[in-house]
Amino acid sequence: RVLNLSGNRFAEVPPALLQLRGLRSLSLGGNRLHGIPPDIQELHSLEFLYLGGNFITAIPPELAKLPSLRYLVLCDNKIQSIPPQLAQLHSLRSLSLHNNLLTYLPREILNLVHLEELSLRGNPLVVRFVRDLTYNPPSLQELAGRTVKTRNVPYAPSDLPESLVRYLSLASNCPNPKCGGVYFDSCVRQIKFVDFCGKYRLPLMHYLCSPECSSPFSSASQSSTSQSESDSEDEASVAAHRMQKVLLG
Repeated sequence: RVLNLSGNRFAEVPPALLQLRGLRSLSLGGNRLHGIPPDIQELHSLEFLYLGGNFITAIPPELAKLPSLRYLVLCDNKIQSIPPQLAQLHSLRSLSLHNNLLTYLPREILNLVHLEELSLRGNPLVVRFVRDLTYNPPSLQELAGRTVKTRNVPYAPSDLPESLVRYLSLASNCPNPKCGGVYFDSCVRQIKFVDFCGKYRLPLMHYLCSPECSSPFSSASQSSTSQSESDSEDEASVAAHRMQKVLLG
């Protein structure tokens, strides 16, 4: 049920560990891991996972398929981004991400309904934010797909090639509540600052369907104005009671 292999020289997670389906606690901190195997999802009973003090650069989306995980420690690594799929860890109560290379968080992190502690100190997001946000013009296929979705144009699988039906199923709703648009591949990346615990402002990455949804950033504070601020307050009110501790320093 409990296995502690911290402080060794493992360069990868031993495959045999992934067969221990009854494992509840696994510690592999202070090793030489450079990644997390996707097969980690096989440990369905895992409640505690400690991977701090390694050389991990990315988190596989499969990690989100651990339904019992309550404590996830990924501090002191080289992680640059958090996959939005982690929002599926509905049992998660503590997430330690300090001393990594994070410059933003996915906005889906607000969906971690039981999260009580989020440790972020020692990340670039505390002192530096993403400023180079680009937008690639949408393709004709995307423009047509957006029209089909926003105007509710009726269609059946027999009306279109299978590839187009699949493409239309991949539409993402624009998070701007005043927009109502959709996007597929082409979108605007924008940092939204959300207040937590009445003290900290966290930069969350979200994706808008067009530049018209975006508010300009203030050159002094890198905060978005009016509309984006209002949206941030709405999100903050939903999440304020969820995260009891947000540790930035």
